[in-house]
Amino acid sequence: MSDPEKIDPAQNLGADPSPEELEAALAANYADAQAQAQVQADLTAQLADLQAKNAELSDQYLRAQADVQNARRRADEEVAKARRFAVEAFAESLLPVTDSLEAGLAVQTATPEQIREGAEATLRQLKSALERNKVIEINPASGARFDPHQHQAISVVPAPDGATQEANTIVTVLQKGYTIAERVLRPALVTVTAPQ
Repeated sequence: MSDPEKIDPAQNLGADPSPEELEAALAANYADAQAQAQVQADLTAQLADLQAKNAELSDQYLRAQADVQNARRRADEEVAKARRFAVEAFAESLLPVTDSLEAGLAVQTATPEQIREGAEATLRQLKSALERNKVIEINPASGARFDPHQHQAISVVPAPDGATQEANTIVTVLQKGYTIAERVLRPALVTVTAPQ
């Protein structure tokens, strides 16, 4: 058996609690219930705040998406207008060339010299119209260094007799090239010297 002095009298299950103990237990239960109610109220308030912030962020996101779509649509419209008006400006600058060609063809009794003068004047008008629209010709001089970004070699020929030219030096230009706004529209077709 166990020692009777070591038995805890509070473990007596058959004993009724005293009114003070009941009151203390009720007060503790009430305090626990109050604390749980406060925690529940705090959590409910936090949830409401988070839901409000979520709704606000969702609204901001939808507005930002709409702004992006509107900006993209406006940018697409601006690009379309720029293309349309760029072609319009280019076509407008070519109209005087058309007028000159038609005027030259209307003259039935023109001499070959007059036809040549008219063609040269019309060519100057055309070149001027192209330059105004940033279309610049690529016409490298003989002896210039071959540039693969602006030239296209059609054939390779030996260096002229007595010449000590480096390989890939331009000998002749077979067809002029053109750039538009510093971008190659068509490379110049050239012949170049062969390596020795």
